[in-house]
Amino acid sequence: MLLNINEYDSTLLISIEGELDHHTSEIFREQIDESIRGKNYDKVILNMKKLNFMDSSGIGVLIGRYKILKSMGIDLAVVNVNPQVRKIFDISGLFKIIRDEGELKWV
Repeated sequence: MLLNINEYDSTLLISIEGELDHHTSEIFREQIDESIRGKNYDKVILNMKKLNFMDSSGIGVLIGRYKILKSMGIDLAVVNVNPQVRKIFDISGLFKIIRDEGELKWV
């Protein structure tokens, strides 16, 4: 898994490439937590265009980040969700708590 993290005004954009699974979810959690620590973002956007696999560990780490961000008053959204990952979001109910903002061409 590779993360590309960029700041745009009060938004943190995190592009995820590869797999978010039991091997990589802890790294993902640590990097997200470090990126938001001490910052005042309004929104965190996860670009999932190049995320090709996610398992239950990935679902768990997303739910955990959602709870932390919500407690800080920070919105969490996803963009560019590919069909494979979209199916996982649909089945798991993640779209009930994490907003899908569709496709962003500039990321």
